[in-house]
Amino acid sequence: MATRKQKRRQLKKKVLTSFRPGSLSLIVWMTTLSIIIAATIGAVPVHAEPVKKMVIIIDDLGNGMKGTDEMLNMPTTLNVAIMPFLPTTKRDAELAHQKGIDVLVHMPMEPRKGKRDWLGPGAITTDLSDEEIRKRVNAAIDEVPYAVAMNNHMGSKVTSDRRIMSIVLDVCKERGLFFVDSKTDQHSVVAELAAEKGMPPVENDIFLDDQYSISHISRQMRLAEEKLKQQDICVTIGHVGVPGLMTAGIIRDAIPRLTGKVELISISDMVKQVWNWNPDLTIPTNNK
Repeated sequence: MATRKQKRRQLKKKVLTSFRPGSLSLIVWMTTLSIIIAATIGAVPVHAEPVKKMVIIIDDLGNGMKGTDEMLNMPTTLNVAIMPFLPTTKRDAELAHQKGIDVLVHMPMEPRKGKRDWLGPGAITTDLSDEEIRKRVNAAIDEVPYAVAMNNHMGSKVTSDRRIMSIVLDVCKERGLFFVDSKTDQHSVVAELAAEKGMPPVENDIFLDDQYSISHISRQMRLAEEKLKQQDICVTIGHVGVPGLMTAGIIRDAIPRLTGKVELISISDMVKQVWNWNPDLTIPTNNK
């Protein structure tokens, strides 16, 4: 049986022997030939490699720290987690929304180690009653306009507490938000609880700047890219503040390298693509 290539050659030879070079008839028939071959034999499909996806969340906005403006003006898709009740909380949320950047509530939560005064106002701690936890989570959501999700600031102790995180997730779901577990503790129960409640169990894969040096942040960015050889989507977290300018510069430098191979996407697009999740818009929310 003749192969596709042989059939194409036979058709082409038949046409070429029937017409004089340069004749109008030849030009017309050569055009027709292409259509006939594509229709009768079938064009060979070209399979492009699927583009992997990366989500970059930038934590700790809300207090005018180093790198804030650079992150908000990054020429690619980022997501910003803004702490509530701070001097630039609303300003940062408004600017992010104007630029089409997804906003998260960066909820202060008690860690296993560390000073409580690092948490900031309105923090969730393990000594709070159910009612007070609910009150504080609602207040934080009210404080950060346009939020599509929440993630934890610190929180290694709280995210491993089923009682507290169940309440936090319930409030988020009621308000049309999902929760991104920053994974500050290996014993976190967030993903398990989220799945039980029909919410996307989103988890951070890697911190970009858990050490404050250009060499380390660069290695972490490369490691995030390496992870995409084994998985389709990688969620990463960086920060404004002490490492802010370094992290912003490394993300900016990575953009040309990622183009065509890795697409930076919003966290809301990720949960739609992976879990087909949309908030229940019948529930009142501060999202405008």
